[in-house]
Amino acid sequence: MLILVDMDTSRLNLRHLRAMAAIERLGSATAAAEAISITQPAITQALAKLESQLGHQLFERRPDGMSKLPAAAIFAPRVEAALAHIGSRRVTTACMHAMIALADAGSYAEASAVTGLAQPTLHRAVRDLSLALKRTLVERRGKGIALTEQGRRTARAFRLARAELEAGLSELAVLGGRETGRIAIGAMPLCRARLLPAAAAAFHRKHPEADVVIVEGSFRELIEPLRDGVIDMMIGALRPAAPADDLVQNELFVDRPVVLGRRGHPLARLAGKVTITDLARYPWTISARGTPLRIQWDRMFARAGVAPPRIPVESGSVIANREILRKSDFLTLLSPDQVAVELEAGWLVRICEAPGNLERMIGSTTRTGWRPTAMQASFLQLLHDTARDITLSKNL
Repeated sequence: MLILVDMDTSRLNLRHLRAMAAIERLGSATAAAEAISITQPAITQALAKLESQLGHQLFERRPDGMSKLPAAAIFAPRVEAALAHIGSRRVTTACMHAMIALADAGSYAEASAVTGLAQPTLHRAVRDLSLALKRTLVERRGKGIALTEQGRRTARAFRLARAELEAGLSELAVLGGRETGRIAIGAMPLCRARLLPAAAAAFHRKHPEADVVIVEGSFRELIEPLRDGVIDMMIGALRPAAPADDLVQNELFVDRPVVLGRRGHPLARLAGKVTITDLARYPWTISARGTPLRIQWDRMFARAGVAPPRIPVESGSVIANREILRKSDFLTLLSPDQVAVELEAGWLVRICEAPGNLERMIGSTTRTGWRPTAMQASFLQLLHDTARDITLSKNL
């Protein structure tokens, strides 16, 4: 999500945004005032304040109504999407951001420390929101508090609304000739070695004023931040089937993992004659059940009709597995890209190709209906270009 340096969504007034959206939709201040039940002077004043705040004129005033200018054409769809996530007209900016702060921090004390708002102010905002929405958002848990299921759904809707507004502000920045901001990426293990660093470097060369924020984690750790709009996309090994209707998987390239062990491993002496039965005689360290790599590993033995070996250490950490392999006769299954330095240094060796011609699809995961900004689209294109180059280099 790209964010203007001198503007954040907590300074935007939702009443002003509703007024602007109504004017854009209906074409006149009079019709918009009637639609959202405020006076025409009030809606005119709201629009003037918003235009001053954004630094862009949104509409051209004409005798027959309001004609939208480029800034409104860019910003209005984002505002409409944000208001759709928020739902109720009774939600205020203060209530929305107080709810997000509480959900992120987990307590009023922590939310107060992060936002600088007094705890009574946060309490009042969340209480007012609960009354406005007629939902129980927070409940007591011992000495602390926790969000209810309705509270969690509300916080997610507000985060997605914030993401839409941030995207709109970024698009206005580009319209004004600026590209300062950031794009947030969830990086699963496989993309960290080659794909993502190359794409991030290419993106920086093209957009030097933008920041790339990389959040490392597993699929399980990154999926909720993606759904919340906290990160823009995840990159790594795709699930065999789309994980849910609210997510879209985009293929980039095929990765073929290999069996790895330490230098001097007994199987390294077999010089290309390693069998699946040989592999089953040694302990393994491999990622958890349900991960794409573990699914492939299970299938490798199942297809050969060989009982899988014991997994004394279950780990998806490349660094941890590297050290386990260096100090033992353990084996693991990884992409050569993930341990390119270790292979070059001779710490690890390729025992054999994975039996059964194993492969996994590497790609990006985004939210269903997500509309990237021009800069986000630029990063995605660079990601695809980098993936194509990686595929070509492997085929040479």
